[in-house]
Amino acid sequence: MSEILRNLSDAMAEAVQAAGSSIVRVEARRRMPASGIVWSADGLIITAHHVVENDENIRVSLPDGSRARAALVGRDPNSDVAVLRAETGGLTVPTWADADAVRVGHLALAVGRPGDQLQTTLGVISALSHSPNDHQYFAQTDVVMYPGFSGGPLVSVTGAIIGLNTSGLMRGISLAVQTPTLRYVADSLLQHGRMRRGYLGVGVQPVKLPGALAEQLGQKTGVLVMSVEPDSPAERGGLFLGDTIVAVDGERVETGEDLVSSLGGGRIGQTVAVRIIRGGQTQDVQVAVGERS
Repeated sequence: MSEILRNLSDAMAEAVQAAGSSIVRVEARRRMPASGIVWSADGLIITAHHVVENDENIRVSLPDGSRARAALVGRDPNSDVAVLRAETGGLTVPTWADADAVRVGHLALAVGRPGDQLQTTLGVISALSHSPNDHQYFAQTDVVMYPGFSGGPLVSVTGAIIGLNTSGLMRGISLAVQTPTLRYVADSLLQHGRMRRGYLGVGVQPVKLPGALAEQLGQKTGVLVMSVEPDSPAERGGLFLGDTIVAVDGERVETGEDLVSSLGGGRIGQTVAVRIIRGGQTQDVQVAVGERS
């Protein structure tokens, strides 16, 4: 047993050391610095949005002890991710874990660099939330998020980075934003400086479908259109108050969250088929997705 524990302990120490070559300290707020992860060798850093209080005079401290200025590329409050560009190069890019390889019960290490040295704490993956349609991949853990750990990585026992740790999304719960979400958000921030999100311009609420329609469509609920903004994509596309939306381009819409998820940035400017129930009958309405300002 002692041999097993020693081997596991050595493996975890090596995992922290391997990840540490890609972890930086981020100085972008008045109080304690936070952590960040190298995204590209030429100076891109990802960190938590909520720890970047300053848009200017940002500094990052690198694993070798040197410091560099950094500029904010963009931020996404919804995923609590920010991208910085540091005035440096030759950084070590980490190995990112495939989200599908992460399982509930796996051991995980939260690692941060709020000071000059690495700090870490051990826990387990307690829950996973994966929503491919809207690029939302999160891992919940029971690790203790020490001050300054936000923006740092959650690391597997093999040294691969599972995601970016944040205590800013759900009070009292430690979450890690996993690799697919980080890639999706970072790509959008680098291309546009912001997250692009589509919108129709409707206010909705969930509603139960009549029995026959529920059986026909294979879903129990849709979203009832309670309001339509003037000159919005919805109004121009012919959606009316009282319509019930049940799908967008073939993707079921059973809740307001489903509707938001179906309007990703990639659909902005595209015309989508919005399936509705009107007068007890289903029909498709063609709507050009707008961009939420």
